[in-house]
Amino acid sequence: MLKSLFKKVLGFSAEKGLKQADQKSPQKQPLSNSLDQNTAELEKKFELCADIVFRKFTINCEPPINAVAVFADTMIDEKIGSKTILGAILQETTSLPVDVKITKSNAIEILKSRLLTTMSIKETSDLLEFEDFVLQGGVAIVIDGSLTALICFVGGLQGRAIDEPITEPVVRGPRDGFVEDYKTNISLIRRRIKSTRLKVELLQVGELSKTTVAICYIKGIVHDLLIEEVKTRISRIKIDVAMGSGPIEEMIADEPFSIFPLIEYTERPDKVAGSLAEGRVAIIVDNTPMTLIVPTTFVSLVQASEDYYNHFIFASFVRSIRFVALNIALLLPAVTVAIMSFHQEIIPDKLLGIIISNRKELPLPIWAEVLVMEMFFEILREAGVRLPRTIGQSVSIVGGLVIGQATIEAGFVGYIPVIVVALTAVASFAIPNYGAGTTIRILRFGLIISATLMGLVGVMLSLMLILFYLCGLRSFGVPYLSPIAPLIPGDLKDTFFRAPWWAMLTRPRFTGAKEPSRMDTNQGPTKPSKGKE
Repeated sequence: MLKSLFKKVLGFSAEKGLKQADQKSPQKQPLSNSLDQNTAELEKKFELCADIVFRKFTINCEPPINAVAVFADTMIDEKIGSKTILGAILQETTSLPVDVKITKSNAIEILKSRLLTTMSIKETSDLLEFEDFVLQGGVAIVIDGSLTALICFVGGLQGRAIDEPITEPVVRGPRDGFVEDYKTNISLIRRRIKSTRLKVELLQVGELSKTTVAICYIKGIVHDLLIEEVKTRISRIKIDVAMGSGPIEEMIADEPFSIFPLIEYTERPDKVAGSLAEGRVAIIVDNTPMTLIVPTTFVSLVQASEDYYNHFIFASFVRSIRFVALNIALLLPAVTVAIMSFHQEIIPDKLLGIIISNRKELPLPIWAEVLVMEMFFEILREAGVRLPRTIGQSVSIVGGLVIGQATIEAGFVGYIPVIVVALTAVASFAIPNYGAGTTIRILRFGLIISATLMGLVGVMLSLMLILFYLCGLRSFGVPYLSPIAPLIPGDLKDTFFRAPWWAMLTRPRFTGAKEPSRMDTNQGPTKPSKGKE
């Protein structure tokens, strides 16, 4: 009831916002053949924009032709622009052949074909498109008497260097990670998939930000319906400013109120390349190092990139430990509260005696102690993340040791809640995906409350509700629990364990890949024949 009411409120607001956005959609404004008129119009558009520069110059020809270069000095490298654009126009006109005469009618063509040395040149006759190109880091050249402007892209200022991903470190594997520039991120994927079948389509999101969104996929492997669905969902986003992949992730997800991450994000190029090879689609958003991958399953959130670089036996062992850690992080506090509050008979007598002697002087019940310690740990975790790295580590260590020990010695909590919460915290760090870890943290509090009210019966009912909910979730139409529910036996080779590479002959079926086979058979290791020299 509340959910439907909330949806209606949000839907009404969104519909109203869309109508307003449609009413404000700009119309095309063609350039004039008068330089003064174009300059006046552009100066009006860029009024109070201190970083927009209007550089007037004269092309050396007979008769001389006036022109103006418009650019944002905060978006380009001025040294490169001066050399490859203005320097080429002002200095190289004298070296043109005698039979080549620059006039107002052919100035654009001669500049583009003979003088300008930049690699990327575009033409536009629309003032609004002109404005977009300048704000994207282009140098626009407007020539008197011409209805067309030239846009030259010379490269922007240096961004953050490629470095190891902070959120997804590995012991064995590549150390390069995505940065905030979408072109650099695409190049990192191209280095791994050197094929013309790797397609990249560009869209823009945001009426003001005009954020570039790149859709990457491998043609012939990915299902065509998935590509169309991704483009449709992104194209219908109407927002003023898209700051990164977060708003886009929320707007294209299948379920608006799900706490489970329905879209996977990563800053590892190798993970994106592997997902593309499975028949998935990557969504690269400018100004953020986090790339989105669709569709997503819950099993993929528990897998780490390092699983595919280590030997399959070791990778399977580590992955099984990871699933055990997930259950500990989710269930240990709730089971502890349920047993100590309702089911003391299953505790061995000696252990029960130790527990009773430890807890007889404590003022709070066990459920309150666990909730307090869990909340304290969440505050400590958040403080460690927000503080500078060196200070954050110190706060975590001091807070965990000093404050935890002080609360025990003061008699506020017992030893068992501290041990349980500490084990739970350690286990939660074994979950590779931060979004999945956050979901487990939220569910853990709900399970503790269920255990407080109904003991192990409440825990089991809560788990059944969670499982029932997961069975109905979809990520771009793909069941969230694939390949477990529905069961796909052929895809189980890369779930709770990882089969050897030579046995992973087919791609996951849940992606609907058009080419199910990924390698030839008989690719496994072989021993040399005996007696063969």
